[in-house]
Amino acid sequence: MDDVRPVSGAFASLISPRSVAVIGASDDVRRIGGRPLRYMREAGFAGAIYPVNPKRDEVQGLKAYASVADLPEVPDTVILALPAQATLKAVEDCVARGVRSGVVFSAGFAEADEVGADLQDKIASVARDGGMRLLGPNCLGVMNPGIGYYGTFSVILDGAFIQPGPVGIVSQSGAYGSHLAHLARERGLGLSQFITTGNEMDITLAEALEHAIAQPETRVVMAYAEGIADGDRFRAALDRARQTGKAIVFMKTGRTDVGAKAAASHTASLAGSDAVFDAVLRQYGVYRARTTAEQIDIAYAAAQGRFPTDNKVGIFTMSGGFGIQLADDCSDAGLDVAPMPDAAQADLKALLPFSSPVNPVDATAQAVSDWEILTAFVKAMMEKGGYDMFSAILGTGPSSQSFAKPLRDALMEGLSTRGDSIRGLTMSAPRDVVADYEADGFLVYEDGAQLARAFGALVSFGKSFAQDGDRIDPVDPIDLPEGPLSEATAKAVLRRAGLRFADERLATTPGEAAEAASGFGFPIAMKICSPDIAHKTEVGGVALGLGSAEEVRAAAEEMLQRVASKVPSARIEGVLVAPMIKGGVETIVGVHDDPTFGPVVMFGLGGIFVEVLKDVTFRVAPFSLAEAHRMIREIRGYPVLEGVRGEAPADIQALAQLLSDLSRFASAHRDRIAGVDLNPVRVLPDGQGVMALDALMDLKPEEGA
Repeated sequence: MDDVRPVSGAFASLISPRSVAVIGASDDVRRIGGRPLRYMREAGFAGAIYPVNPKRDEVQGLKAYASVADLPEVPDTVILALPAQATLKAVEDCVARGVRSGVVFSAGFAEADEVGADLQDKIASVARDGGMRLLGPNCLGVMNPGIGYYGTFSVILDGAFIQPGPVGIVSQSGAYGSHLAHLARERGLGLSQFITTGNEMDITLAEALEHAIAQPETRVVMAYAEGIADGDRFRAALDRARQTGKAIVFMKTGRTDVGAKAAASHTASLAGSDAVFDAVLRQYGVYRARTTAEQIDIAYAAAQGRFPTDNKVGIFTMSGGFGIQLADDCSDAGLDVAPMPDAAQADLKALLPFSSPVNPVDATAQAVSDWEILTAFVKAMMEKGGYDMFSAILGTGPSSQSFAKPLRDALMEGLSTRGDSIRGLTMSAPRDVVADYEADGFLVYEDGAQLARAFGALVSFGKSFAQDGDRIDPVDPIDLPEGPLSEATAKAVLRRAGLRFADERLATTPGEAAEAASGFGFPIAMKICSPDIAHKTEVGGVALGLGSAEEVRAAAEEMLQRVASKVPSARIEGVLVAPMIKGGVETIVGVHDDPTFGPVVMFGLGGIFVEVLKDVTFRVAPFSLAEAHRMIREIRGYPVLEGVRGEAPADIQALAQLLSDLSRFASAHRDRIAGVDLNPVRVLPDGQGVMALDALMDLKPEEGA
């Protein structure tokens, strides 16, 4: 390497240092203190390398130093290749010398036991007080191939170094991140940054992600996490990636049970941590991979940095069966296998009567007997089909000595008029042949499903990047009462947030209930109102379809007596009397206080959709009206809102407004709101709005209370 890029900031010194000290440096290149030295020297790192080992005068041909204090300059960063127990003293020495950053390789800290956790906390405290940034412990460090800096002991570098390129890797797991780097190299992908965060005593995955995204050479980041320590910073990093058009392909593992405190909330019972995390990724246009192979496949496609917004794909084939299979795969990936225009089909039929020129466009095996046929069919697809994405099924043809060159020449001539198209191939050939096609701009996969998912992911990224900056108007916080809240009080608070509820009256006696019912008209719904009773049906606190004042009076008297008998300690405010609301689509809306991301809004259809099918979706608050519309359209039951079997379309605009309003209210009061349930919420026919029929609000105690 000719030079080392300048460093600015303590975190940057960790990734792009001009000088590095290896504390615990070893002459044995197989040890963790020997590998980084070997890698940096062989890769041509141009910065200064200082081995620190009090037992040796020289390490791997470099002058060794007894301590950090003896170094001729303050290194930009240090690699701590020491046992856990020796790390604290080393960090103290680094802080005393003014070192700005370091990576801690060793394990035996918080992941091991309480003693290790205490030691980790002490090290973090010393570094924090001294202004030193630390990566790890229990990690595989960093790589910056662009400057030949390999601050890692990963064995994948024993065979070959990683080439510079457009792919960043950020991983909590060193082993997983290292495996991704290996697979990326095998796929012909170079890396911009490689950062493994381990136990995250200081630097978190969110901060590492920020850094990787900020690098101009990065086009796509592959990330791995088991949990997120800083939800707000993580979301900000995802948002920055979307704004700058950089794709993130995420692998998230682990499941966490919802805490016992959520038992009283229907919303929280559906909001498992993984469901919320999944929603966060969707909210910011991140692709969540299901397998490591898929993560590589999508990153490989995104590394080109080209993200179409049109999902029309053209499929060229010389085998009907393979073409149909790829068409199915593309449809499953959300792509539009749109047919060729009728006139273009007629022209191709005239050229080859037994072809199938619809889409897939099947030129049959005749295409390998007459290469002009292949060129003509592909050219027609590109010039007349209007496809922004082109795919072809070539099988083993590219590796055939007889067919390889004429096949490629004919294909390239057909594509020559549309150099801006996204191109994909399914084929099986040696790596050097694949590389030649990649050099011509093709994405190459062995299986059609891989190609289809990659195309679908590119479109998804493109649509996310094309979104205009959603406007989110903040709301002014209001004074919230002390909890627990009755339904009447919860509704009064939420009305101030702009939510609409059915007309109702709180009656303290059976006579008042009958009078209120007569004013509304019949039939009537009546519910017990108490801050101490969350689930009214369980104590006989709900009566529906009451048809007269006398029925209301009798039901109120019986309800008050029954509830008092079943829950004698409950504070009873009275009964809520309201007209029965019919029509519209029943939905459920709520807010859950996620421990990582704060207030999260849930939406789904009511009844069997939520109880059995768990057909719900989530968004982290606050979010815009446009995001609310995207949220609504995610549920499988969305067609019900559009109107089925002659039913009028529901007021989706009003529903989206409710979701956005609730999200902004929840965000403004995130320190107080533990949960909100609106169940049911009736979405009335288009133009008539939405109406919540029940409300439950759970508040956190005020700080200092």
